[in-house]
Amino acid sequence: MYRSAIHAAAALALVAAHVHASAEPAPPLDRASLSLGAFSTEPRIDYQGDTNYGRIATGSYLREHVSLPRLKAQLLLGDTQGLDFDYYRYDKTYNPALSGSTNINGLPLTGNGKLNAKLKLDLAKLAYKWWIGSDNNVVGVGVGAAYYRARLDGTASGVLNGVAGNAAYNESEHAYAPLLELGWRHAVSDTVRVYADASGIKKNGGTIRGHIYSGALGVEWYPTPAVGVVAEYSASKTSLNRNRDNTDLNMRLNGPAAYVKFRF
Repeated sequence: MYRSAIHAAAALALVAAHVHASAEPAPPLDRASLSLGAFSTEPRIDYQGDTNYGRIATGSYLREHVSLPRLKAQLLLGDTQGLDFDYYRYDKTYNPALSGSTNINGLPLTGNGKLNAKLKLDLAKLAYKWWIGSDNNVVGVGVGAAYYRARLDGTASGVLNGVAGNAAYNESEHAYAPLLELGWRHAVSDTVRVYADASGIKKNGGTIRGHIYSGALGVEWYPTPAVGVVAEYSASKTSLNRNRDNTDLNMRLNGPAAYVKFRF
């Protein structure tokens, strides 16, 4: 998935070489750009789900700081419209305590234990954006689609209905959902820019429903015309529910991010 995201972003950058425009875009915008970096965060995760071994209920689990790879790409098609791409992956170990009760096939189950697992969450967004403004300030509105995939693999161990034991556990789901984006760009000077972004993903119906909201504030500095450095603070909230077994995944990722940005 990560390699595919890199290929998609690189393709956007390469297409820019074939885009002809009669005028220059607004100063806060680039013909094409590719940003590679990392997102540092302290994830807060809450996972619940019915299984054949009882209900897994982790409660709010705060993990230590982690760094997540992140990739962004932008491509203008003309001077006021273009494509925006964003991808990141959470792929870390997850070791919460388990507790809870449920009823499966008429059998009441209760238990406590430990989950030794790896949680993977991929999120990729592609939006078509319209930019309004021609001076040092522009505002953008985008619509598109998002793809997300969540997977949890591991071993649950503990006491179920008074009997000690352990069992392998794995869950995986993926879905596509509509995407809405808002953006603001301001060129402070030829070498400094500031920006703000917000996006919302809402999925209703099907096997999975839920939402993913995110926002970011950042500043860009370009020591050379082609290469810049980006500092950003980003926040996202993910809430997904699987209908067939009332499985819930809630995750908050807040923290700083840094990128190297290449302009074409």
